Amino acid sequence: MSVDPVVRSRRDYLRGKPIDGQSLKRLMQASLTWLRTNQQIVNALNVFPVPDGDTGTNMVLTMQAAYDEIAESSEKNFGKMTHSLAHGALMGARGNSGVILSQLFRGFARSVDNIASLDLPALVQALDSARETAYKGVVRPVEGTILTVAKDVVTVANSNKSHWNDPIDLLAAIVDEANLSVARTPYLLPVLKEAGVVDSGGKGLFFILEGMLRYIDGLSLETTNNAVISLSEMALEHTMSVIEPGQDYEVIVDFKPADTLNLPNFYSDLEQMGTSIQVGEGDGMYRLHIHVPTEKLYTPIEYTRSLGVVTKVAIENLIEQMENGEETCAGDLSLTPVQAGQNAVIVVAPGIGIARVFASLGAAAIIEGGQTMNPSTEEIIKAFENLPSNQIIILPNNKNVILTANAAAELTVKNVAVIPSQTVPQGLAAMMRLIPDGDFESVVKEMNDALNDVETGEITNATRSVEIDGVQVQEGQLIVLHNGRLVLAASNLQEALSGFLEEAHAEDYELITLFYGSNITKKEVFRLADYLRELYPGQTIEVQEGCQPHYHFILSLE
Repeated sequence: MSVDPVVRSRRDYLRGKPIDGQSLKRLMQASLTWLRTNQQIVNALNVFPVPDGDTGTNMVLTMQAAYDEIAESSEKNFGKMTHSLAHGALMGARGNSGVILSQLFRGFARSVDNIASLDLPALVQALDSARETAYKGVVRPVEGTILTVAKDVVTVANSNKSHWNDPIDLLAAIVDEANLSVARTPYLLPVLKEAGVVDSGGKGLFFILEGMLRYIDGLSLETTNNAVISLSEMALEHTMSVIEPGQDYEVIVDFKPADTLNLPNFYSDLEQMGTSIQVGEGDGMYRLHIHVPTEKLYTPIEYTRSLGVVTKVAIENLIEQMENGEETCAGDLSLTPVQAGQNAVIVVAPGIGIARVFASLGAAAIIEGGQTMNPSTEEIIKAFENLPSNQIIILPNNKNVILTANAAAELTVKNVAVIPSQTVPQGLAAMMRLIPDGDFESVVKEMNDALNDVETGEITNATRSVEIDGVQVQEGQLIVLHNGRLVLAASNLQEALSGFLEEAHAEDYELITLFYGSNITKKEVFRLADYLRELYPGQTIEVQEGCQPHYHFILSLE
């Protein structure tokens, strides 16, 4: 990394100063800020073009929980502060990337236990401990991921130790190596190369490390100096997950500026209009996304017109969307009371309709979560810690929640079993084997065995154009997944449903259940169900209100 004289002067000024607990807090704040700045870039690095590219979000929320644990602390002891940081990360960990990140913090903290300030030898040893702990925390470590980046960082730290004068020099070296390591991930994990992306978790770790170095070098950590991403990386589906108070409309403007954009001024002006700002660029065309109040509905449109030629405008009423969603998917849950000694099942469900089905089957507690909204370790623990039973069974129902559930299981004195259900249909199949008063180990075994009794289908819209497993997909097109594997693209829901049932050999099953999402009308659902009944007259076809976001249908074949 070439370093200009001003930056070198700042580095020289900081070199030799003690890195104590308060220094760590400032570095962590910088990491969090820089990771949040690049959150959508990390989110967009999703192998499959489905709306669950939430690695950046999960890592930001994990980092936020870690920083919140130390934000008000006046602790100067580096080791004690690191332990607090690691505890916050563990409790706030979300998704596989967040759990692995928390394990890196945990291993780092274990190595620097109670040291007053961090020196070079302690840093090298702590990085090695972080790597070791993270690898041990994953049952089947996969190279070409965040784990590989952590390992490569340690390799550089241990090589030619006499070359590093202090922790700052080493940090600069490992930032460079992390960047190179991320670039190498597609050559270690073929699915990344096929999808044309690098590993998202590894990229997030790079931004965390780079954020510290940018703080040391006095460089900006704010969005304005890293404002423009590619159009495919904008990941606008994530902007609907949180609608800020007072923001009534979503406005998207495509425009071609007459002159080179002054990005800092551009962002500064936009921040006076609204929130949830994203800017993408491709082939000279810019796309602006922003949430604005009613009185400023046309302000961003007129503003971009003053900068060049507006080619396309899209406006969505956010409040109406929220109200319609709540009206369609409202309702209370009736959970099953649990007695001491009984088997209590904790379920992660992506929609109120699906949650009601789990509740009817005897769930003791339900956590809202799934695609783009993975629950934290702490949320899972809180769901069962006050139940009168010590026999807890967790159904994650999402491959990105399993590690978090396992982390929660390790942090309690209760007897907890995690059934590794990767889909809602798998979780429901397992739930059918529940015997509340049965032998805990026997019930757990039966529920695990049930995961193989069901086939899962998922229909959503592609978030980007890509070719995977021989399936060519265009952004916005309907896509179908069979047991998590992309199997086809379709132009309409009828084609998608019939294509999935043919792919899954639906004629070999007795029951086909359609859980419909919050983004489709009941009239359309019943029309499609009637079509499928004509197509498969020998099978029973049931329709259930799922209310899940993003996915038009989740299908179960039994």
